[in-house]
Amino acid sequence: MKKFKKPAKFDNNLLVIGAGSGGLVSAYIAAAVQSRVTLIEKHKMGGDCLNSGCVPSKALIHAARFLASTRRAQELGFTSAHADFDFANIMQHVQKVIQQVAPHDSVERYRSLGVHVVEGQARLISPYQVEVNGQIISSRNIIIATGAQPFVPPIPGLQEMDYLTSDNLWDLKKLPARLLVLGGGPIGCELSQCFARFGSKVTIVEIAPRLMIREDEDVVEQLTAQFIQEGIDIKSDHKATAFRREGDKKIMLAEYQGKEVTLEFDEVLVAVGRTANSSGFGLQELGVEISLRRSIEVNPFLQTNYKNIYAVGDVVGPYQFTHTAAHQAWYAAVNALFGHFKKFRVDYSVIPFATFSDPEIARVGLNEQDAKQQQIAYEVTIYHLDDLDRAIADSAARGFVKVLSVPGKDKILGATIVGEHAAELIAEFVSAMKNKTGLNQILSTIHIYPTWNEANKYAAGNWKKAHTRPFVMNFLEKFHRWMR
Repeated sequence: MKKFKKPAKFDNNLLVIGAGSGGLVSAYIAAAVQSRVTLIEKHKMGGDCLNSGCVPSKALIHAARFLASTRRAQELGFTSAHADFDFANIMQHVQKVIQQVAPHDSVERYRSLGVHVVEGQARLISPYQVEVNGQIISSRNIIIATGAQPFVPPIPGLQEMDYLTSDNLWDLKKLPARLLVLGGGPIGCELSQCFARFGSKVTIVEIAPRLMIREDEDVVEQLTAQFIQEGIDIKSDHKATAFRREGDKKIMLAEYQGKEVTLEFDEVLVAVGRTANSSGFGLQELGVEISLRRSIEVNPFLQTNYKNIYAVGDVVGPYQFTHTAAHQAWYAAVNALFGHFKKFRVDYSVIPFATFSDPEIARVGLNEQDAKQQQIAYEVTIYHLDDLDRAIADSAARGFVKVLSVPGKDKILGATIVGEHAAELIAEFVSAMKNKTGLNQILSTIHIYPTWNEANKYAAGNWKKAHTRPFVMNFLEKFHRWMR
């Protein structure tokens, strides 16, 4: 690590590079506590989440779900329902949604909050100085929040395919007749279902034995069954080996069970993960430690090997979610500004996340395969949503709530929900785990009837039934017989 002379005075208390979720929250907190803070963004305010991730994908998912619901009209008692659409108009709607959300993350808003916003390419020239637009700005502390970008695997011929990623997908104006999706993780699954519902013939190519490999098998079975019902072709255990053109045809070669398979397509969407944006702005030249996966190495306080340089969000990991970037931002900003009094270790104990497919999949804490890998003892309680009155009334009686708990106790180790509104329902388990309350407290909490939230209470009820001791029930039976 290089040694640099520390300036006697600084222009800022905090300087933040990157205006995605982590950077925006860091700058917001710094301004809120009356520190002088500069935020530098080279591209678009709001980062990936606003411009190419969470916001546009959820707008597209909502439109696709509306279209899919018209095809179920007869299930709800309608004779028929139909929705005409032009795909270009759908994508225009997505852009309008981005524009509506954009003011929340805009330069104007953050300047009004007291943040000094600079638009330009930042470059670290010392642990205390950043060059941008030919100007050198100093700061006592720096937070790196430069995010990540889609990982494009080095498969021969892929570069010649004009491939799509979650970054440039939103420029599409014409619906692909045949869409090949490389990757069966959350991004690949969400977008595959959208395009299938709009009418593309979608094929998912996944190198693993099944989709969503980090989720339990019973969870993935629900999603896979829905995808097959909607006409999505799932090619599990397929390893893409090459891409090539044959005249006007685009072809992917894959290895499957020792044999070569060819798949023809019109567009290919690469969705095999994301890689940290850790190069091109001076980190390596400064000697900031970078992992083999290109993420910035940080300690439990989110400090790099330079103790006044912090990093948050996708450029760090271990979770590449908008909400975890914001979560880390609180720790980094507070540690940077007040760390000479006390530093706080970032808490990853309760991290929720969701895949916004249909059915939705949401999780917090451990699932079964995690618990087995970590050799953690657990009990499983399941409540099936086909028993829930509201699910039946909404003609969406599928999925389940699955809770892992400490054997013999109501302490929650994790919860997974598959079904309608799963991403909303998981919040009760997040709160319970965060506040160290258990299944007994969920069971004793009043839930409005009829709501989806009752599923959580019924899951807690199933746990309670399983843990009622036989001798107690025998005693009660004898007591009531005597009272008669």
